[in-house]
Amino acid sequence: MSTTESPKRDKWQWETATAGAAAGFATVAVMHPLDVVRTRFQVNDGRVSHLPRYNNTAHAIFSIARSEGLRGLYAGFLPGVLGSTISWGLYFFFYDKAKQRYARNREEKLTPGLHLASAAEAGAIVSLCTNPVWLVKTRLQLQTPLHQTRPYSGLYDAFKTIMKEEGFSAFYRGIVPSLFLVSHGAIQFTAYEELRNIFVDLKSRGSTVHRENPDQLLNSVDYAVLGASSKIAAILLSYPFQVIRSRLQQRPGGDGVPRYIDSWHVVKETARFEGVRGFYKGITPNLLKNAPASSITFIVYENVLKLLKLARKE
Repeated sequence: MSTTESPKRDKWQWETATAGAAAGFATVAVMHPLDVVRTRFQVNDGRVSHLPRYNNTAHAIFSIARSEGLRGLYAGFLPGVLGSTISWGLYFFFYDKAKQRYARNREEKLTPGLHLASAAEAGAIVSLCTNPVWLVKTRLQLQTPLHQTRPYSGLYDAFKTIMKEEGFSAFYRGIVPSLFLVSHGAIQFTAYEELRNIFVDLKSRGSTVHRENPDQLLNSVDYAVLGASSKIAAILLSYPFQVIRSRLQQRPGGDGVPRYIDSWHVVKETARFEGVRGFYKGITPNLLKNAPASSITFIVYENVLKLLKLARKE
């Protein structure tokens, strides 16, 4: 590799990170209320007293808006924005870097297995970096007027209080299901890449545009369909890990004892009292949030990437 190629590659990686961060911010800003509803459904096992009962997604949104106002619908918004922006930025950065590494000395395109390995590698790194932020977001979303313990006043107060009351290790509650959730990103990005190749193949037939320049073949509608389709596949296969993580990340009661000890304890208790259905609680608002959110993410990502490429050429 020449010395001129290395700076170009590094610049490209930062462009993908910037596009990913912009996509993550746009996604959270639009879809956060559904994220609050999903989290509350996920942890409501029918045996907790500090969470209101909601009949369905619409009832939950109207109930939260009526009793808690806009602040309730956007509980945990700051860590949500922070976590999502950092996560998407790092994810696209490490995903692209892994693909480049696997692509060295390969004349043909990457196989689905290598796309999967790239996405899994990126997801594991991101999980380790962002778990504390997601834990704080979950706890802020679960604060309701029925809460018995002193509520966190915000992001900083939550970090400070958790460190004081539970210690640093508390920030990594739920890390095991988070690492299993790497499969979510791996499934999504592998599906996205493979579907994208199919779209390019279909659109390149009879087109004067060379298929090696797919940016000119695909548009925002294509990116929306690709993003939503790949996200739905990933959700259906990995959703139980999200439920396990949310239940582990709940704030301990007044006695300081966590509701669940570890991931296996969540699995046993959920299966015992709720059955298989318990592992899919909140999946409706999750699909409503993430299918269109993934469309927004990839529309923003691909279009920001196009703009950055144009700017680089100029």
